Amino acid sequence: MPDKIAPGGAAGRFAPGQDEHSLESLLRGRLSKGRYRHSLNVAGRAAELARLHGADVEKARFAGLMHDVCKDMPKKEQLVLIERGGIVLSSEVLASPQLYHAIAGSVYLRDALKVQDQEILDAVRYHTTGRAGMSLLEEVVYLADLTSAERDYPDAQYTRELADRDVAKAMLYSFQFIIRELAGGQKPLCRETIDGYNYYVRRLRAQSAGEARS
Repeated sequence: MPDKIAPGGAAGRFAPGQDEHSLESLLRGRLSKGRYRHSLNVAGRAAELARLHGADVEKARFAGLMHDVCKDMPKKEQLVLIERGGIVLSSEVLASPQLYHAIAGSVYLRDALKVQDQEILDAVRYHTTGRAGMSLLEEVVYLADLTSAERDYPDAQYTRELADRDVAKAMLYSFQFIIRELAGGQKPLCRETIDGYNYYVRRLRAQSAGEARS
């Protein structure tokens, strides 16, 4: 596994005054060793998926690298950051502390690192819940997090191969997996995840209908 940020990135394009070295120092200071390596893996996987599917490679690499920047903050501090960022959480998200870090991360990038690219901010914010109508960059970062090199859950390799072939099918498969896991554990489902599942069902049905007519 890598232990350094890949050279040749474009950090300053998205975070003024930052480069690979400053981001490496920032992340090493904020994340556990394992979480830092996961972030490097997601950055590499996001760049790979971006090349395969036509997304902006450097945006994908940056968003993947920074997606967990607030993961190791105490949950109370994540909530304070979210509140200061002007975001009001739904009751379902409030009841799901594992979701806080993604929303806090988008606020941190916007307010602390001065990232202004909304597509990057959205990719970080929705990398855990997903949502309906995700941009290609959002999809790439979401799937990169799910299929990074160290992931070894039972369907990990299948999900990697599916993500390489068909983004929409991989997104629907991931929503199905996550909904099963949450429902099986009697955990709340947030509206973004439900809407995302329904969106990809409709999208793939429309795609299949179009292929049948052609």
